[in-house]
Amino acid sequence: MPIVHTELTKLDNSAGFPTLQVKDLHFAYPDGHEALHGVSLHVAPGEKVALVGPNGAGKSTLMLHLNGILSGGGGEVRVAGLKVEKQNLPLIRSKVGLVFQNPDDQLFSPTVFDDVAFGPLHMGLPEAEVRERVMRALAHVGMSGFEERLSHHLSIGQKKRISIATVLSMDPEILVLDEPSAGLDPRARRSLISLLRDLPLTMLVSTHDMFLVHELFPRTVIMDGGEVVADGETAVLLSDDALLERHGLESPTRMLAML
Repeated sequence: MPIVHTELTKLDNSAGFPTLQVKDLHFAYPDGHEALHGVSLHVAPGEKVALVGPNGAGKSTLMLHLNGILSGGGGEVRVAGLKVEKQNLPLIRSKVGLVFQNPDDQLFSPTVFDDVAFGPLHMGLPEAEVRERVMRALAHVGMSGFEERLSHHLSIGQKKRISIATVLSMDPEILVLDEPSAGLDPRARRSLISLLRDLPLTMLVSTHDMFLVHELFPRTVIMDGGEVVADGETAVLLSDDALLERHGLESPTRMLAML
């Protein structure tokens, strides 16, 4: 089947809109389960924000709204001022770099090069620019030289880096990651933290790894029961043991003290 190319214009955020703006977002699944109850938040350009909460808090449901995979409830989502709705989805999906927890859900092409080139090819970019984007994205994640490797032969840590490269090649406005440190050994986890710290991108990262939150994110949003229950400076929220306990979270400083 031939590739259908779609020319995308560049998303213009010269007006200074928040990179991400969510207003009063509601959503219920077809079985009637109400997953989001009026979620509102904004992420400014350049911010790196952690999204935490217990299982079932609504974090994944929220993330799947950010590029239109889920929709149909009440409320509104905007990326750099552009509303997430059907006619805008091709551009939105190039600008919201969603990285799934399991990299095997994201890597499906024969080689690393093909995986990272997939998005730019479908944007209708010329071959030379596609190649340049692939090489730049792989360099950003420390995977230069892996172009001809088979994705399914890589380690879990390498696969996670390639998954990030697949969205970096789309030149996103925001990087949205779901449990990026899950399944990594200590060395791969440390390498990932260094990578995320050094990437000059706006980020929203859903995680249960409270040490990652403590080390990397100046701001934390806590969700529980489909609502945002706290939003503020990470150091302040992580020092509130009662708040963390109420919402099924562990304090990394208390965990360290117990070791």
